[in-house]
Amino acid sequence: MKRPLQILHAAGGIPQWQGDYFNEGAGRDGVFDKLKEECGVFGVFGHPEAASLTYYGLHALQHRGQESAGICTSDGKKFAYHRGMGLVKEVFDNDHLRSLAGTIAIGHVRYSTSGESKLANAQPLVFKYREGDLAIATNGNLVNAGKIRETLERQGSIFQTTSDTEVVAHLIARSQHNDIVEAVKEALRQVQGAFAFLVLTRNKLIAALDRHGLRPFSLGKLGDAYILASETCAFDTVGGTYVRDLSPGELLVIDENGLREDRFAEMEKRAICSMEYIYFARPDSDIDAINIHSARKRMGRLLAMESFVDADVVTGVPDSSTSAAIGFAEQTGIPYELGLIKNRYTGRTFIEPSQELREQGVKMKLSAVRKVVEGKRVVMIDDSIVRGTTSLRIVNLLREAGANEVHVRICSPPFLNPCFYGIDTPTRKELIASSKSVEEIRQAINADSLYFLSKQGLLDAIGRAHGEWNRGLCTACFDNDYPVPVGEEHASAGCGCD
Repeated sequence: MKRPLQILHAAGGIPQWQGDYFNEGAGRDGVFDKLKEECGVFGVFGHPEAASLTYYGLHALQHRGQESAGICTSDGKKFAYHRGMGLVKEVFDNDHLRSLAGTIAIGHVRYSTSGESKLANAQPLVFKYREGDLAIATNGNLVNAGKIRETLERQGSIFQTTSDTEVVAHLIARSQHNDIVEAVKEALRQVQGAFAFLVLTRNKLIAALDRHGLRPFSLGKLGDAYILASETCAFDTVGGTYVRDLSPGELLVIDENGLREDRFAEMEKRAICSMEYIYFARPDSDIDAINIHSARKRMGRLLAMESFVDADVVTGVPDSSTSAAIGFAEQTGIPYELGLIKNRYTGRTFIEPSQELREQGVKMKLSAVRKVVEGKRVVMIDDSIVRGTTSLRIVNLLREAGANEVHVRICSPPFLNPCFYGIDTPTRKELIASSKSVEEIRQAINADSLYFLSKQGLLDAIGRAHGEWNRGLCTACFDNDYPVPVGEEHASAGCGCD
């Protein structure tokens, strides 16, 4: 009989299965209805300051998750780890980092979606099993995790978190292979969905990307050390250099013998998430050698070519739409101005505001620059419209500041369908574009005109030349063409993340 998997407690002596329930409103943006990424991962092999390096790498990836952060290190003999709820700078101090000895590390920042926001689900998850210590961190979502979990529970497995990551840990522990690499391969062949995995043992670092390459995942170097990250901006932050992106179905093994390239599966339909280019990734990151800022500028240019409007000023909703707004302005010759300013010091809210305060709360996050927009015809560029409530508030903010006209231009197609691959989206019925025409949305957000970038315009702007299917992009949120089939339980529930 297989030895049960034992999940280790979090640093500080709090058992993970008890956890500390985190305020469900904390870390979530109650004012805006923007999409939320699932998380970011960072790994290091062969660096004397692996923990500190991972800390700075996670800082660079903070935009991908703000609810929890964690680091696990190995000195070749034993693990050291610490996790907590909150931002990276809130979870770690100098004492924590000094306690994380070792030259190998994996780190994680998390935003929970349908999974509970509590310490038990903070990653990396750390386990003991028959072959020793094991730590796992992942970015993504497994669409068949529920079915696998149900099967494992019937067979006697005891789960202590609600995270998909623990499902993979149980599959690894139950493998007949004593070799950890083969056990990981066997486990990954059983799961479906989007994932970028980092698996740490006492002397190995294993990285793997799902068969479709839905999530970004890159390999870099810093001197003789190897580094892995969800985005290349993390390499710049720690002084590393980009080597290449992982390919779909690829598995890398890094140990004392160096880097070994392997596969757990052949690449299926290439389908990297288009929202990474539109919204999630930092502008200074590159995905498949395509710079995010440049791609967004092209979105703005093509948006201007498809939907020119005579106006006095162009402004973008900060920060993700700034690049597209610059491209729109350059294409049209209409001046680009900072018509909207983001307040970067509001922090996270731990209260449940009344509707009246929620409406007022947009002004805590954004301010319209009256002297820029007053008396002007304004083109407002944004990356997407989800429920429509944010767009309405921002349009009204500009009108209250004296804008004569507000023309809204969106640098993506209408968002029609929920995501099941690691992005927090509302149910289909909550997505405004799923039930309203463009004209009805225009009226709902109080805009003078509204235009969404065409799907072809989006594909051309991103510029991926390879891939027969959508040039290797997942566009399911726009066209309902999911690269990985989702079950009925997901289709009816909306977001199936985590």
